[in-house]
Amino acid sequence: QVQVVESGGGLVQPGGSLRLSCAASGFVSKYYAIGWFRQAPGKEREGVSCISNNDGTTTVAASVKGRFNISRDNAKNAVTVYLTMNNLKPEDTAVYYCGIDPWWAIGSPRCTSSVYQDWGQGTQVTVSE
Repeated sequence: QVQVVESGGGLVQPGGSLRLSCAASGFVSKYYAIGWFRQAPGKEREGVSCISNNDGTTTVAASVKGRFNISRDNAKNAVTVYLTMNNLKPEDTAVYYCGIDPWWAIGSPRCTSSVYQDWGQGTQVTVSE
């Protein structure tokens, strides 16, 4: 069974940076995608950036393009996915979650929360003066 643990959130001033980590383990195949999503109070969970494990192809939401970068480090049956967030804005405040799409093979992954599963507990990011 896949297990996912997020870390790295915190309080940061506007214009600052944070790096989130998503440690996932228990995979039996290299064909899957991992995505970072966020959910602000009263809003639906939205895709931020997703990465295909097999070929490293990424998908990035327009709202964070040019500011956020997703990357991964692979190990046997495990992976750590990083979300480097620069030039943070108050509207980036949310709980950030990591999830798995176990049916993805190659190419730019879909970054829609409805197809992801094995969610972690989330990590809070607050951007404020």
